[in-house]
Amino acid sequence: MVLASEPLPLQTYQTMSIQELTERIQAVRRRMGPELLILAHHYQRDEVIALADLRGDSYQLSKQAAENRPCRAIVFCGVHFMAETADMLVNRPERLAERGGQRVPVILPNLQAGCSLADMAQIDQVEACWAELTELVGPDEVIPVTYINSAADLKAFCGRHGGIVCTSSNAAGAIQWALARRNRVLFFPDQHLGRNTGLRMGLTLDQMPVWNPHSSPLGGQTPQAIQQARLILWKGFCCVHQAFLPEHVDHFRTQYPDGKVIVHPECKKEVVEKADEVGSTSRIIRVVQESPPGTRWAIGTEIHLVNRLARQLPQHHIHFLAPFVRLCKTMYLIDLPHVCWAVEHLAAGRPVHTIHVEPKIAQEALWALQRMLEVA
Repeated sequence: MVLASEPLPLQTYQTMSIQELTERIQAVRRRMGPELLILAHHYQRDEVIALADLRGDSYQLSKQAAENRPCRAIVFCGVHFMAETADMLVNRPERLAERGGQRVPVILPNLQAGCSLADMAQIDQVEACWAELTELVGPDEVIPVTYINSAADLKAFCGRHGGIVCTSSNAAGAIQWALARRNRVLFFPDQHLGRNTGLRMGLTLDQMPVWNPHSSPLGGQTPQAIQQARLILWKGFCCVHQAFLPEHVDHFRTQYPDGKVIVHPECKKEVVEKADEVGSTSRIIRVVQESPPGTRWAIGTEIHLVNRLARQLPQHHIHFLAPFVRLCKTMYLIDLPHVCWAVEHLAAGRPVHTIHVEPKIAQEALWALQRMLEVA
């Protein structure tokens, strides 16, 4: 690895133009070559996306990074749980053995880039919930399923309790797998993804009570509600996707009767029920790209992705579903000054903001991730 010149204080990078920052980042990429891998989530701002080696959904990016043999350092332009997943997959025991024990540092340019959805389920809250549930229904009656948008310690919780991780695209398969093993599933942290998936599987709302970690006892539910539950939902949500409302769909259809609506499954069920299509970020992109030229779409997901699709697909008519801007504020904390600061420190041999999941947590989380791969 060729070392860069002495990196500058972060404040200095914040005074530079996009062009200068881009040139400096590109210079590091040329020096480090394939040893440096820059990942960017679809919700990132355009100037960051333009510098990425790979763009995609969170798990897709981590999986691709783990399969990249020349890579010796990763800069993940996403949020904290994504960098954790990348660290666990890239530095799992068999990969470390291939590299003679050499770890690949996974760097999150701005440590403030968290995820409000992931933060809505904390390990102490989930463990307290688990204790109440298993005391009521028995330890062999419930199994945990966590959405990929969760911290590593929650993935580890699922791993050691026989549970599984899911993405927005394979949630149904993961829940079906879980229900084949236990009578009840505890699903966290996104209630809307869980509810929309459960409804699609034929479950009723009565079978999907919501556990509020701030209410006691039993998350604000009655013992009878828990006893009849099949899918216990955690009271969590994505701030971006929960903002879309059914009246936004109605307004679009009034204006454009021939238009189509596609939304993310983290949206409320009332929005999902009115949409023409529902899917993960990758599926949204694919469905819109593959639709006939001239198709008019209202898209219910993060604004940066919607605007990017509108520019890339001028043959379509693409609208943001809501009448207001809705961006992922934590993702937006990753900007070019932070990326440039991070890559120049990396090239100088002094990596900053390295995400390192504790080995025991990583191992248990990998059990749950491996189950997901076997189901998928």
